[in-house]
Amino acid sequence: MVDVFADAINKIKVYENNGFDECEVSSTKLIRAVLEKMKDNNYISGFEEVKDGRFSKLKVSLSKKINDIGVIKPRYAIKLDEFQKYETRFIPSKDFGVLILSTPKGILTNREAKQNKTGGRLIAYVY
Repeated sequence: MVDVFADAINKIKVYENNGFDECEVSSTKLIRAVLEKMKDNNYISGFEEVKDGRFSKLKVSLSKKINDIGVIKPRYAIKLDEFQKYETRFIPSKDFGVLILSTPKGILTNREAKQNKTGGRLIAYVY
């Protein structure tokens, strides 16, 4: 695996599209933070950490509410006044999905970043 985050997002997408109730992904701080944002926006039911010997995995409970999810590469740097440009590029309509950003204030959605008046780097989208 080269990109653990991209593999985790792709696995969630495949399992969601095939109608599974849950899937297991690698456990990292970034993946946990992104899953927390997805849970807050009701795209997944929840997740829990499972120890598998030396390694930890996250068991993700899927809620069948994801139409599409993906990683944004390259990770564009985005300023506060550039949100509209990227929202129209990655999200099909207004208030239908979220962009997930890595900011100096942590992992935030595009709505939270606008409220906090901060920019960051785009890492994923979900709708």
